[in-house]
Amino acid sequence: MMDIALITRGQMYRYYLYQVVVGDGRRPARKPLRTAQEEAGVPAGRWMGQGLPALGLTAGGEVTEAQLRSLFGEGRHPHADRIEAGRPASGERPAGARRAGALGRQVKVTGVDLVFRPQPTLNLLWALGDEETRKAIEDAHERAITTVLAWIEDTAAVIRYGAGGVHRTRPAHGLVAARFRHYEARSGMPLLHDHLLLSVKAQRLDGTWGSVHTEALYENAVAASALYNEIVMAEACEALGLASEPRTVTVGRRPVMEVAGVPHELIGWTSRRSEQIAACLQELEREYVTATDADGNLKFAPEVSERARAKLNRIAARKTRPAKPKPRSLEQLRDDWRAGARAFLAAGAHLIDSFLERARAAAAAIRARVAAVVDVGLAAVAVTATVFVMNGGGHFHRRHLLAEARRHLALVQRGRRRDPGLDETIVRSPSTAPTSPRPAPHAARNPATASTPPAGHPPPSPPGHRSPCPAATTGPPPARRRPSCRWSRGSGTSRACRCATTAPPSPPVS
Repeated sequence: MMDIALITRGQMYRYYLYQVVVGDGRRPARKPLRTAQEEAGVPAGRWMGQGLPALGLTAGGEVTEAQLRSLFGEGRHPHADRIEAGRPASGERPAGARRAGALGRQVKVTGVDLVFRPQPTLNLLWALGDEETRKAIEDAHERAITTVLAWIEDTAAVIRYGAGGVHRTRPAHGLVAARFRHYEARSGMPLLHDHLLLSVKAQRLDGTWGSVHTEALYENAVAASALYNEIVMAEACEALGLASEPRTVTVGRRPVMEVAGVPHELIGWTSRRSEQIAACLQELEREYVTATDADGNLKFAPEVSERARAKLNRIAARKTRPAKPKPRSLEQLRDDWRAGARAFLAAGAHLIDSFLERARAAAAAIRARVAAVVDVGLAAVAVTATVFVMNGGGHFHRRHLLAEARRHLALVQRGRRRDPGLDETIVRSPSTAPTSPRPAPHAARNPATASTPPAGHPPPSPPGHRSPCPAATTGPPPARRRPSCRWSRGSGTSRACRCATTAPPSPPVS
């Protein structure tokens, strides 16, 4: 799945620089970044994204501390120090030299942290399998992250400009991200996951720099997470000859897709940290719904909203966070994990040596009885019906259909790789289009009805234009949901807003 969090200048950025990028450890202020990463047993960060050439960066290049500080600590060019160094020699004043390294207006939010982790059964195969299995799952993990980042760049990311952010455009040359890999959870249990630090700085069509609207990224987080879950499972299954099957985690919720043939009892072995957080969260929720003011009135709603639960979950994670275990190499970690899994299974320890064979046998049985062809019409009907029910009888956007289409494909494909545009085909099907009551708030509008952009900004791209970014989005902003709207919990990670749509008195602040 994929989680999302904001990165801001100041204390939050320092947390990433001195803890997250070194495997969630603690790096002394004077210790070089690469040295700290080697001691922590984690690889160096690597650059990703279509926007790298615009900043003089290379895909796969190592992320340095100076680059991190400039781009995420200050929201400036990653080579700002080098750019500014030669300016005074040419007679330019210090203020002018500093402007040369700027990427548009300085903002408080410099990026977002997208955390990707594969499903628990894939994680177990990665931790306990042989080297070939480990490498195949890491490759699938990387391909899924690359796919999601490209989708965000092409579809979800928008730059607001003009008075009050009334106009919007896609990033002209994509985005820039720094990826950092971790191998374990704070409990010491296996947890392959990557932190993708995505810079909000991007170029408009006219070459000026702006900031990606973080609200749009949050709105599309569920669809992005569904895409990652689908792709990482399909890529791993295709590479290793596996298949997926639905597994019920919580009664009353929809099942999640896991690798068939992997003992589910081992998931409990790796979920000690989750159990601690869940217990603390339950207590925090009880305090939340019973809290009263001086007059004896309830301070909050009688039910915990989805937004409040997310905040309480972060508090529970901080309150139960253990000290980071002593750093170990990946090879040592895998040896320790195998020994721990054998001890946990006791009499079933022999299953560790036959993980892959059991999973492949289960996959053969599944693929023999499940069709490889997806009926788009039936899929569209199923997706629309599910979204309609989950979202209060019709209050949904295109992104909700897209997320559900990806979950549906993961269910029916059972680990098979599908055509890249099949999810979009299902959403565009006549069975889904008539039921969508209104377009997504950040969708591109018809250029014929859009208002004229302000001076200095280009008009929308003409039909058939094949630039790296979609047509510029202009015109008055659509109606938005108030941030205090009531959220209902759907299945899986989906969320649906059920409040009335109203125009905000002022533009939302990222």
